Amino acid sequence: MRPVRRADPGARSAWALVLTLLLTATAALAGCAGRDDTAPAPRIAEGLSEEFAGVVQAVLPSVVEISQPGSVGSGVVFDRDGHIVTNAHVVGTGKAFEVRFANSSTVRTATLVYSWPPEDIAVIKVQDTGGLVPAQFGAARDLQVGDIVMAMGSPLGLESSVTQGVVSALGRTVSEPPEPQIGFPGTVLRQTIQTSAPINPGNSGGALVSLDRKVVGIPSVAAVNQGIGGVAAGIGFAIPGDIASDLAQQIIDHGRVINSGRAALGITGLTVTNDQGQPIGVGVAALDPNGPAATAGLRVGDLITRLGDDEVRTAQDLQTQIASRRPGDAVRLTGTRPPAAEPFTITVTLGELPVS
Repeated sequence: MRPVRRADPGARSAWALVLTLLLTATAALAGCAGRDDTAPAPRIAEGLSEEFAGVVQAVLPSVVEISQPGSVGSGVVFDRDGHIVTNAHVVGTGKAFEVRFANSSTVRTATLVYSWPPEDIAVIKVQDTGGLVPAQFGAARDLQVGDIVMAMGSPLGLESSVTQGVVSALGRTVSEPPEPQIGFPGTVLRQTIQTSAPINPGNSGGALVSLDRKVVGIPSVAAVNQGIGGVAAGIGFAIPGDIASDLAQQIIDHGRVINSGRAALGITGLTVTNDQGQPIGVGVAALDPNGPAATAGLRVGDLITRLGDDEVRTAQDLQTQIASRRPGDAVRLTGTRPPAAEPFTITVTLGELPVS
C-alpha cells in the first residue's frame, strides 16, 4: 500500500457529516423512484437514514486502522481472541503494527500471524483483546448487482470513514500490481465484488458491508484510469467475505493457509514476443513433473496461444484465465510445439495452487 499522510485528529469525525449528506441524497432518490408513493418523503428519508445509521453503529466498531512507519491501512476484527483480517499488501513485510479502533485514540500493538499474498489476505493479532467486537462475515453469493453497500475503513488516514455505493458487478477477475517497496509481489484476485463505493488508499483491508450488517467483502484495489492515470472514480474491487473468512480461519487454526482453493496449471510460463516485440503467447519454461499440465502431456518449450475460446498473448493473460477457474475444471489448451511449430490441443484438468 502506498504511504499516506495521517489526517488531523479533528477530521476523524468528518465521516459522520459525509454519511449524513449521502443518506439525505439517497433517501430523496428513493422517494423519486416511487419506492412508496403513499408515504411522505420526509418519512422515507428518516427511515433510510435510521437504517443506514444502524448498520454503521453495528459494524464500525469492528473496523480498525492498521499503521506502521510510512503507511496506513484498515482491518476487520475476526474474533474475540484478537485476530484481525486485512490485506497482505497492508502488512507488507512488517511484523509489528499499531492498531486504532473506531472513534478511539487508544493505540494497541499487534503482530503478524501470517500473510498470504496470492489472495492478498493477512491476519494480525492484537495483544490487548478487551472490548473487541468481531464482525459477522457474509458471502458474495448472497449479493446481487444493485445491492447497497458501505465501505468502512481509513482512507487517506481518515479513520472510521464510511462511504456508500452499490454492487456494480460480481465475479470479476482483477490483476493487482506488485508494490516492490513494501514487498508485495502482486497477484490476480478471483471472484471479486465490484462496487461504486469510493475506495481510496487506506481503505485496503477494511470492510465492504451489506445492509444486513455483514462484511461481504474486503476492499483491496481501486481501478486505475489508464488514460489519465490515477484512481478511476467509482470502480473498486473487494475480496469476497467468504473467501477472506475461510483463509483467515485456516491461518488461525494452522498458522498458515493449507487449502488455497485456487486453480493451478502447474507450469512456469513466460511471455513470448515476435520480431516486432509483440506478445504472441506463453512459453512453457518449466513444469511441475507431477502437476496437471505435465500429466496431460504439455512439454517444456510448448507455446500456449489459447485457453478454451480465449486468446492468450501474455503470461498475465494466462494467469488471469486460470484464476477465473476452479480446481478440477477441465480446460483446453491450444498452441504450437517446437521444433516445427506443430499445432497441438490438450485438455488439462486443473489442480490446486500449492500453499508452500
